[in-house]
Amino acid sequence: MVKFRTTHAALLAVALLAAGATTGCATGLGGDVYQRGEARRAMQVRFATITSVRPVQIEGTKTPVGTVAGAAVGGIAGSTVGGGKGSTIGAVLGAVAGGLAGSAIEEGATRRPGLEITVREDNGRYFAVVQEDGGEGFRAGERVRILSDGGTTRVSR
Repeated sequence: MVKFRTTHAALLAVALLAAGATTGCATGLGGDVYQRGEARRAMQVRFATITSVRPVQIEGTKTPVGTVAGAAVGGIAGSTVGGGKGSTIGAVLGAVAGGLAGSAIEEGATRRPGLEITVREDNGRYFAVVQEDGGEGFRAGERVRILSDGGTTRVSR
């Protein structure tokens, strides 16, 4: 019986490590964070004045890792309930509930505070950029740079 529990404990540890690894994969979305593919790429620079800054939430990641890790943990935990068919049913129900919980935990753990920054360019055009709140302390009336490469746009000083 001890060997059976050790196997469950080992599987649980592996599932938890997989879930923890998910949060480490989240990429920053602030104005000062560049993805590897953006390095050495020319960006268009425009100047603008901030008209408003509003706090927003940037939703977290929703990858299969959280769901799979949660399902593994739930399945293991559920399989310890009852015996025979009860154990099998417990494992299935535990896996479903664990998968849902794992997905929700991943999304919540990777959710980030962001800013919706509305700017007015010198040509009179208004637009907004949402980016992770990197603590820059942007304020209405401030002059900023708008950097764009055709796919990514960011507000920077």
